[in-house]
Amino acid sequence: MKTPLLSAPPPLVFAAPDLAAAIADWQRFLAAERRYSSATLQAYERDLRQFLRFLSIHMGETPTIGLLSEVRPADLRGFLAARRGEGVAARSLGRQLAGIRSLIRYLEKRGSVNGAAFSATRSPKAKKSLPKALEVDKAMRVVDAGSSLADEPWIAARDAAVLSLLYGAGLRISEALSLSRAEAPIGGAKMLRITGKGAKTRIVPILPKVAGAIEAYIAQCPWPLGSSEPLFRGQKGGPLSPRMIQRAIEAMRGSLGLPDTATPHALRHSFATHILGDGGDLRTIQELLGHASLSTTQVYTHVDAARLIEVYRATHPRG
Repeated sequence: MKTPLLSAPPPLVFAAPDLAAAIADWQRFLAAERRYSSATLQAYERDLRQFLRFLSIHMGETPTIGLLSEVRPADLRGFLAARRGEGVAARSLGRQLAGIRSLIRYLEKRGSVNGAAFSATRSPKAKKSLPKALEVDKAMRVVDAGSSLADEPWIAARDAAVLSLLYGAGLRISEALSLSRAEAPIGGAKMLRITGKGAKTRIVPILPKVAGAIEAYIAQCPWPLGSSEPLFRGQKGGPLSPRMIQRAIEAMRGSLGLPDTATPHALRHSFATHILGDGGDLRTIQELLGHASLSTTQVYTHVDAARLIEVYRATHPRG
């Protein structure tokens, strides 16, 4: 039976005034100095809230800054076990522990706590899942179908433009939908400056076909597109929701014979995998994708190796 321990109200309920004030300072630090996104900040707050509630019940008192120094590895393992008992995956547990450690490191630098227990506790091992890249012909069919499946021509053109950015430039769906009209790579533009995770800015090349798809959308869009306003619009003129693009690809699965793993993010994975397969190097792909660490990009070597093994087994006389 699932324990109700960790479904938590706002964190201040389970934090003494000194700790609550320190948490507020930490959150401001992450937003202003580290420039974390609002989504990351919300996830960290939610994770911390769950931990503080567990700690208040487990330790029998409202957590203070001083109490954090008394936390032992066994206490942290108890928290992780409680979360695992609720069906939380190892990857999510690792992210949750990382958020808690971020607060502890912040307090350690201020000389407020001894975070030895938090450093000594290992993160749960997450099973590595390979990116689900589409085959080249299927990726191309998805992009091409984006201009033919929608009922209204301007929406079809819009979907084709967004999908072209995902597969043709390797953008995340959030990055594509964050573009303003002024940032649209048209008029002969060969490069696009994009700001991704962690406010990291990168430059990506823009293929003529991608620019052409965006120009076709702009020409047909019935809504006025101010220079500082969102480039991609929903049916009623507001900013386009990622869910609309997800639904567009879901609608293509049956007609194009695509697997369930065909998603907007799969197009970004396909972009990287296909470049690697054609001889691209990891450092270049790292820059194009905006990965902070090369180790994140190296997963694509496994994807390409898997494809080569499949070909080998299917074609070798003794396969």
